[in-house]
Amino acid sequence: MITPAPRLDPSSCCERVRRGEVILIDVREPNEWANGVAEGAVLLSLSDFNGGRTDWKPFLEANRGRELLTYCAAGARSGTITHALIAEGFKCCNTGGLGDWAAAGWKIVPPSAKR
Repeated sequence: MITPAPRLDPSSCCERVRRGEVILIDVREPNEWANGVAEGAVLLSLSDFNGGRTDWKPFLEANRGRELLTYCAAGARSGTITHALIAEGFKCCNTGGLGDWAAAGWKIVPPSAKR
């Protein structure tokens, strides 16, 4: 039996993200980001995580002691990455999908405005 990744509701995380206490990560693919991303999210794709980690490796090295919150479209991919990051020694929680962040009142912005 697969244990679900630790999961938090975005509404319980909003203030912590605003204060910079945690890092919000969008693990969807670049073509999905074109439709909008959660404001302030770092864009790091699942394919890069599972591949060469070109973007993930320096990000993880720079943020070893930080708590990470992941999201994707619906919560499955972010759950997969959350499990992997926990196994690698990171403090990480899955926050579901982009729609969950929007439902919590979080601003969804174009990726160019985020970066």
